[in-house]
Amino acid sequence: MAKKLTPFAIAYDFDGTLAPGNMQEYDFVPAIGMTKKAFWKEVGELAKAHNADGILMYMMHMLDKAQAAHVPVRKEDFVNFGRGVALFEGVVSWFDRINKYGKERGLKLEHYIISSGNREMIEGTPIAKKFTSIYASSFIYDHNGVAKWPALAVNYTTKTQFLFRINKGVLNVYDNSKINEYVPKEERPVPFSNMIFLGDGDTDIPCFRLVKEQGGHAIAVYKPNTRGTKGKAEKLIKDGRVNFIAPANYTEGAEIDTVIKRIIDKVAADDALWHLGKRE
Repeated sequence: MAKKLTPFAIAYDFDGTLAPGNMQEYDFVPAIGMTKKAFWKEVGELAKAHNADGILMYMMHMLDKAQAAHVPVRKEDFVNFGRGVALFEGVVSWFDRINKYGKERGLKLEHYIISSGNREMIEGTPIAKKFTSIYASSFIYDHNGVAKWPALAVNYTTKTQFLFRINKGVLNVYDNSKINEYVPKEERPVPFSNMIFLGDGDTDIPCFRLVKEQGGHAIAVYKPNTRGTKGKAEKLIKDGRVNFIAPANYTEGAEIDTVIKRIIDKVAADDALWHLGKRE
C-alpha cells in the first residue's frame, strides 16, 4: 500500500508577496476617483482621529467612498476588481509546479492566504482556487447583496491566529472553541516544522517570528529591481526575523523556487528518518 503523503503548508501574505502593491490600487481606487496616495492618506487620518484599527478604517473608507462615487459594492463587484490585480512573474504556474515537486517527495502541499487585503478581490485573481483557505479581510452583505459591514478584519497581529488554525486543522473562522483546545504537538495535522510563511515586510513580522521560532521556515520576499526593497529584507535577516530572503520571482529555477524545494527536501528527509525510527 502506498505511503500516506505527509501534510505540508505554505502560507502567503498577498500584497507585496504575490502581487506588486496593494490590490485596492489597481481598479477600485481609480473607480472611486482617487489616487492611491490620497486614499491611504485619508485612511491614516481616520485611524488617527478615531484611535482605530487601520484595517477597519480602510474597509469603512472603501464603502463610504464607493457610495459617494456611486460605485457598486456587491461581492461580484469586488471579485471583478480583483481580476485587474497583477501578479509577480511565475505566480500563476507556481502552485501546480511546487505541488508536483512535493508529491514526488511524499508531501501533500496545501496553500493558504493570510492577508490584510480584501478576500473578495483575491477570489477574482486566477490563482484563487489554488488555496485551501483564503484568510483576508472581508465584508458581510445585506439582502440586496451589497457590502455593509466587515465580516473579518485581518491585521498584523491577528494574522498569527490563522497559522494556529492551519497547525491544528481548525480552518473555520467562526470556530473559537476548537482553536483554543489543547492539542499535543504530535497530534496536530500540520506541525510548524512542516510550514513555510512568505511575506514582504514589517506587518508580517509576527507571522515570521511565530513560524521560525516554532521550527518552521520564514521567507521575506522583495520586489525585484526596486531601490531599497532588498535592504529592508536584509534587515529582517539581520534581526533574526526570517530564515531566507528572495526576490518575488516565482519562475522555475528562481531563488524562491530553489529555497522552497530545498526546504521540501529537508522535511521529506526528516520524515523518512522518523518513519525509520518508528520501525525499530
